[in-house]
Amino acid sequence: MISFGSIVIGAGTLAMLYSFWKTGWINKQDQGTEKMKRIGSNIADGAMSFLKAEYRVLAVFIVVVAALLGFANVGNPESSALIALSFITGALTSGLAGFLGMRVATKANNRTTHAARTGLAPALNVAFAGGSVMGLSVVGLGVIGLGTLFIFYQSFFEADYQKIVTVVSGFSLGASSIALFARVGGGIYTKAADIGADLVGKIEAGIPEDHPLNPATIADNVGDNVGDVAGMGADLFESYVGSIIGSMVLGASILVAGIFDLNFVTLPLLIAASGIVVSIIGTFMVSVKEGGNPQKALNIGEFGSSALMVVVMYYLITIMLPGSFILDGVEYSSMGVFWAATIGLGAGLGIGIITEHYTGTHGGPTTSITRQSLTGPATNIIAGLGVGMQSTAVPTIIIAAGIMGAHHFAGLYGIAMAALGMLANTGIQLAIDAYGPICDNAGGIAEMAELPREVRNRTDKLDAVGNTTAAIGKGFAIGSAAFTALALFAAFMVQTGIKGINIANPMVMAGLFVGGMLPFLFSSLAMGAVGRAAMAMIEEVRHQFKTIPELSAALVVMNKYGDNDDWSDEDRKIFEAADGKAEYGKCVEISTQSAIKEMLLPGLLAIVTPVVVGFIFGAETLGGLLAGVTVCGVLMAIFQSNSGGAWDNAKKMIEEGINLDGQTYGKGSEAHKAAIVGDTVGDPFKDTSGPSLNILIKLMSVVSLVIAPLIA
Repeated sequence: MISFGSIVIGAGTLAMLYSFWKTGWINKQDQGTEKMKRIGSNIADGAMSFLKAEYRVLAVFIVVVAALLGFANVGNPESSALIALSFITGALTSGLAGFLGMRVATKANNRTTHAARTGLAPALNVAFAGGSVMGLSVVGLGVIGLGTLFIFYQSFFEADYQKIVTVVSGFSLGASSIALFARVGGGIYTKAADIGADLVGKIEAGIPEDHPLNPATIADNVGDNVGDVAGMGADLFESYVGSIIGSMVLGASILVAGIFDLNFVTLPLLIAASGIVVSIIGTFMVSVKEGGNPQKALNIGEFGSSALMVVVMYYLITIMLPGSFILDGVEYSSMGVFWAATIGLGAGLGIGIITEHYTGTHGGPTTSITRQSLTGPATNIIAGLGVGMQSTAVPTIIIAAGIMGAHHFAGLYGIAMAALGMLANTGIQLAIDAYGPICDNAGGIAEMAELPREVRNRTDKLDAVGNTTAAIGKGFAIGSAAFTALALFAAFMVQTGIKGINIANPMVMAGLFVGGMLPFLFSSLAMGAVGRAAMAMIEEVRHQFKTIPELSAALVVMNKYGDNDDWSDEDRKIFEAADGKAEYGKCVEISTQSAIKEMLLPGLLAIVTPVVVGFIFGAETLGGLLAGVTVCGVLMAIFQSNSGGAWDNAKKMIEEGINLDGQTYGKGSEAHKAAIVGDTVGDPFKDTSGPSLNILIKLMSVVSLVIAPLIA
């Protein structure tokens, strides 16, 4: 009989072998022209430069926190100093997943561009292969890390599984810490570059997005990788391992006929291991013929793997768990656990579909924003804020219904299994999400390399699909964050012995209010950081346009001809003389330094607050804090992500050319300028503060779980 450890470690290893195989295949693809190779190299160098700078800072943080964790838990009968080992392992695997995913993304971008010179299908294959490396690296390293630690602690602590899962929870803390800094830092980087490129390039200079004359172009493309690939990967890595650990902690508290049943603890790891195999199968479902619909191909992979996951979960749950068990004095069944996990998976898909409705191109909400753009940026912003606020309603109802349904079928363990069910096929979900920024980069490279219009049309089509998948991915990430935070919160209550949170208690009410305030303070810090970084970027781009003669002369030529390719030989020479004169490195440096500097305060806020509240005011007040930050954090995340996504796609609709009231509006129109302003406001909403809130609520929950034995 194959052992539990062999299955778990084997599945994780399979994921990594798949990732290495796909990486090798990508490396064999043609990079295109020498100019494309140079652009791709600049993007890759910028991305790696940022990652090295970020990891140098985080290395100090990891060492300090690990030492504090180890010291605080020396001699603790309910925990161990080895929790520091779990923390370090979680941080290292999270960082490694981000590194591997971003490295292959920077290899896949110009290869996707070159493939688009042949057709749409080859380009999709390369871009999705790059995304699948990110997805499978995350789940592979997560399962290997958790599985190895669990097996090691089994031999070290023998049969004390309460202690084992407590010590293992340090892994989630390490992952969460890296995720927050990666999300905040990457978000600041990408939005500083994006805003600088858009406001100075598009509005002031009047040149297209991703134009080689724009000094911020390379930094903008680097930002797509550090924010939307490495950042998103770290985000879902943290949710993924958090949902597994939350389920394991709750499983360790379940007794069957008065006897502990190890299967409740090992089941989450086996579901995660099975999800890896299902995700790999799902990647083979994604294929498109020339002239086909890329969105349909990606949907087949996502929904097909989800359906297969339901079957696998049914088999595992009904085989491993007893027919009935008692939890908190209530009898539940194995089928109840299955329904809870299925509810979580369905809730994730439902939130993604609703997100697509509010943010997708040519939908009612985005069309309403384009219409409001006709009267200027003020009405555009008002419309976008309204769409974002309205978009919180249905996802919140889905989350609430999912919580009640999961609890009805399997109590607190059911809520944890719902979170796990939602994230069981993270491998394919993240592959689809990471595909988007690769296509975005591919379009930018096509523009900078001055490739034929049909190439840019193909990359734009893939990028448009990527925008939709990114919006769905953000909705999915928010939903998974809500369920994961609840699972961790439930585990915290078990660890501290709290049976309920009494809001009539003034200390609990105070905790609720402070917790509810934190997402607003956190968002303010993130938005302010983006604003300061963007100001520095804008000043640098303006400076280069004014002080570099070749750029100034080329801009005159661009504004003279616009999209007309019938240039004179003299003007063509002036334009070509400007090639490579923009000082891209200075813009990359500004984004890197700003991101590293500005990410520290929001990150420390999330870690320090629950520690201070827990040790000074106690577990129940900390429980109130977690309740407040979870509710407000989820609502703020949905609002910001969806309003930002709607603004972005409203701008793209105008850029494609849209007919409103018998008149066509396109690039350069007043409506387009208004939409750019709205999109600029929405950028830090959807790519910095909004996604970072997902991690804020989970990180505060896992910090509370880790310190639970010390404050119980």
